Amino acid sequence: MKVYAIRGAITVDADTEEEISARSVELVKRIKEKNTFDSVVSIIISTTSDITASYPAKAIRESGVMPAPLFSCMEPEIAGSLRMCIRVLITVCADADTAEPVHVYMRGAGVLRKEFADESL
Repeated sequence: MKVYAIRGAITVDADTEEEISARSVELVKRIKEKNTFDSVVSIIISTTSDITASYPAKAIRESGVMPAPLFSCMEPEIAGSLRMCIRVLITVCADADTAEPVHVYMRGAGVLRKEFADESL
């Protein structure tokens, strides 16, 4: 068994509960689709300061898409940084033979890590 982390990020179009919930769950579902693992250890979620209408962690927990302990935090305010962004760091356990993690950067967050941009939308 090995433990590894999967990174992901997605942007939202508006600071609304519906948009934050939909995009948070969309990101975690895509990460789950693209990766093979046995269990989730934990999920760390960060948001930019302009996301205030709802907690992404609440949406992920209530969706049941990936049951795990969740922790939320805020990204630092950096001049010129990407706005309206939700990031996740998911720690998982998997068989040693499982493929390496596939990181997922969706919507506007694809600019953060172009090599991991999910352009399937």
